[in-house]
Amino acid sequence: MKQEINPKDTNRAIAFELWTKSPMPMVTFTKTFDVTRLRKVSRKRGMKFNMLLCWCIGKAASGIPEFYMLPQDGKLYRYDHMAINVIVDNIKGGLSFCDVAVCDDLEAFNANYLHLTDTICHTCQDMLDPEAVIVGTSAVTGTELDSIVNQYSGIFNNPFVAWGRYHKGWFKTTLSLSFQFHHAQMDGSHAARFLEELQRVMNTI
Repeated sequence: MKQEINPKDTNRAIAFELWTKSPMPMVTFTKTFDVTRLRKVSRKRGMKFNMLLCWCIGKAASGIPEFYMLPQDGKLYRYDHMAINVIVDNIKGGLSFCDVAVCDDLEAFNANYLHLTDTICHTCQDMLDPEAVIVGTSAVTGTELDSIVNQYSGIFNNPFVAWGRYHKGWFKTTLSLSFQFHHAQMDGSHAARFLEELQRVMNTI
């Protein structure tokens, strides 16, 4: 569920005034992560690497209050739950989208992820949750990438995480992630906290 809130009643009051009318309010951070443990868990438990990464993103983001507030059409909304948007290649050669609800239970998230992604792959019908605050993701695994800077359309203001193929080194595996966010939603300190928490979750999964 989402509800409109008065920005002046939140810690985003000044940022909302400064950035809601900006022609380019999005900020992109890029960071290289150590995903050695994530890859090890993926192999050992037979779980998809991208699913594990999506779970970690949700786990890290769900503990930061600013992720639950989102500017839309000149207004500020607060949501009571979060989902990770996943893009899937469908059987018609196009792209389909689904929103996987964030939860603490990795097994439950995995089951939901597999069900939703398989369903939209074969039906080519998006399965979206309009009442959830969304963290968008995009996995461009055809090549290793240093950074992805997403376009800003002015329609989708939600946070967005993107990555390419991970890099296998001698002793560790690394992956560069790009994190884009609306400056009215959060500041650099909140984004930095998210990225630090994301690495911690990856290390302890």
